[in-house]
Amino acid sequence: MDTALTHGVAPPAARYVHDALFFSSPDELAAATVPFVQEGLAAGDAVVVAASPATADVVRTAVGGDERVRVVERSASYDRRTPAAVTAFRRLAGELTAAGAPRLRVVGETDFGRTEREWLEWQRYEAVINDALRPWPLWGLCVFDTARLPDQVLESVARTHPTVVTVSGRTPNPRFVDPAEYLRGLPVPVEPLQTTAPRLAVDDAADPIALRHAVASALADAGGPREVVEDFLLAVDETTSNAVRHGGPPLGLRLWTSAERLVCTVTDHGPGMDDPFAGYGPAHGDDLSRGGMGVWLARQLCDHVDISSGPDGVTVRLTTALR
Repeated sequence: MDTALTHGVAPPAARYVHDALFFSSPDELAAATVPFVQEGLAAGDAVVVAASPATADVVRTAVGGDERVRVVERSASYDRRTPAAVTAFRRLAGELTAAGAPRLRVVGETDFGRTEREWLEWQRYEAVINDALRPWPLWGLCVFDTARLPDQVLESVARTHPTVVTVSGRTPNPRFVDPAEYLRGLPVPVEPLQTTAPRLAVDDAADPIALRHAVASALADAGGPREVVEDFLLAVDETTSNAVRHGGPPLGLRLWTSAERLVCTVTDHGPGMDDPFAGYGPAHGDDLSRGGMGVWLARQLCDHVDISSGPDGVTVRLTTALR
């Protein structure tokens, strides 16, 4: 089977390609992945499988245990926080192409987690990587088990992958939605803790240092691992600093704590934030001296970062589980 598009030309190696494969049985998975792997090896591409052990076993067995196919732990690529997954695939593509491969091919299987809140983060990820990995010589064949994944996840997959692979070939996906449009349409989930009285409320913060001390004091007796609380405090500090630099007064903050999680909102009344890809990499690439790391760091330090932007400004909500 030819996995190229109908015109018979494979995608150029100099840009990211994002394909989806829906499967309902090991045989279907094997039949559609074998050509992708074999053609990659024949072209000199590096081939990696980052999937569940069961999926990885099917793929490796289907290609006869070819040692050129590298299997990596899924958790090493799909970290529980999505920006780390972006970084992991960029690093892997950089390492393997520097070693001589013209392109990296990945058979990848995202771990969407167990809850709708976790699903949403990975739905965002599947849209974001169309932009975040665009310049990288990487071809991803994302595989999705239709017998196991919920309908909400499968629907998002159909809207975030430009191309679909089946046992019959590789074709453009008519259901694909522009990634920026898709991201802007995703909901900001309700946070029940916000219906309770906040632990700390500041309506017009004028001194970022004093604000940090106030947040630190409010978190001093928070339960959970100390490093988790410290990461959350750093994320709040980065978010408030970002609001001071790029937003407009007044700067407001609300902090809620419970035995299960920490929640903080930071609101400013500046021009707003219209970039739906914000925070999935440093704003200025590898040149960290130029700043632009606030949202990126927050996404790595917290479980969830939700951004609401409107005519009255921006609210960034940070959430981290303590258990």
